[in-house]
Amino acid sequence: MLTGGWKSVSMVDVRGKVTFTLWLCGCNLKCPFCHNWRIAEGLDCFPLDRKLLLEELEAGSFLVDYFHVTGGEPLMQWAELSSLLAGVKALDVPVSLNTNLTLVGPLEKLLKAGLVDHIATDLKAPPELYGLPTEVAERLWNLFLRGLEVVSDYGLPIELRILIPKGFDVWPWVEDGLGHIKTDFYVVLNPLVGKPLTNPRDEDWCSAHCWPKQEVEELKDMLEELGIEFHVNRWA
Repeated sequence: MLTGGWKSVSMVDVRGKVTFTLWLCGCNLKCPFCHNWRIAEGLDCFPLDRKLLLEELEAGSFLVDYFHVTGGEPLMQWAELSSLLAGVKALDVPVSLNTNLTLVGPLEKLLKAGLVDHIATDLKAPPELYGLPTEVAERLWNLFLRGLEVVSDYGLPIELRILIPKGFDVWPWVEDGLGHIKTDFYVVLNPLVGKPLTNPRDEDWCSAHCWPKQEVEELKDMLEELGIEFHVNRWA
């Protein structure tokens, strides 16, 4: 497996939980705001020392709520990930998977095997945020919706992270996504940010669409009206 590294104790990767977080390389999207794009493109990656990772996880397992796998897109390496997660579960550590939910086949294989306990995912609306041609992005959006249904079928809790760009009306897409969730979830609103806090893949795109303000307040109001639990990540 190719990894960008891991952090044995993190308090920022799953809201309200302590995690042992592993970053895996590769991604099937080209999101212009991505701040992990070097990992996604395999530029800052190296082979995973599985033995060392599991030893470190076992030593600190009493501290963490989840072994959290993120990226990039972890399901790009789903076969190797399946084997690793079997080793994690043998240590009796719950698993959280951060995935874009567009690789539905590999997702179902992991869920069917009982290797995942929690899902974190980004609702990226409009599909333009995928950074790919319109037709491709729309197909990926539909796969994302199918992924939400699959996770719901297995009854896993979801941390639904709604990415908020500046200059887009994302509510129709958000409403569509919410309608496909039939399991426990809460929402984290993530306003897209750029420099100096992050180093986005596409600086020109981010200068036009990062640092929203009004859009955050509008989404808060709509979620409040629906009685949906939500939290807001602030940049200041």
